[in-house]
Amino acid sequence: MNVAAAREEKMADDPMSVAFLEAHAAEARSEAPIGAAIARNGIVIARAGNRTRADADPTAHAEMLAIREAARALGNERLVDCDLYVTLEPCAMCAGAISHARIRRLYFAASDPKGGAVEHGPRFFAQPTCLHAPEIYGGIRETEAAEMLQAFFRARR
Repeated sequence: MNVAAAREEKMADDPMSVAFLEAHAAEARSEAPIGAAIARNGIVIARAGNRTRADADPTAHAEMLAIREAARALGNERLVDCDLYVTLEPCAMCAGAISHARIRRLYFAASDPKGGAVEHGPRFFAQPTCLHAPEIYGGIRETEAAEMLQAFFRARR
């Protein structure tokens, strides 16, 4: 086994590391480097990176793709005992999907003052009309995620 494969295998035990691997894979496809992983009982059951350009689909955010994959894997639209790990604060669309899926906990890396909807913008989960609000933990590996996103967009300007 080569060093990269061994590193990836070790990181597969940590859902946030899996999300970062997906973010790097998205970047390699010239997508915004955002990745997500969904874990149930500590085991990753779904993972995805952004595919909006590849799929020509504005809803193909990492979170949306991971939620769809987890729901298919479990055969249920409710992910009540699942936790979502994502490298960037979710937008309003993704926050809505998180709520409808009844995700138990949301862990995210970098905040998104411009497009985020958890700590910024509409603060989706704080609204009285929100169906379900997960426990929220932000700032996990924030610097790493922010630097990756900044470098990606700086290179495209």
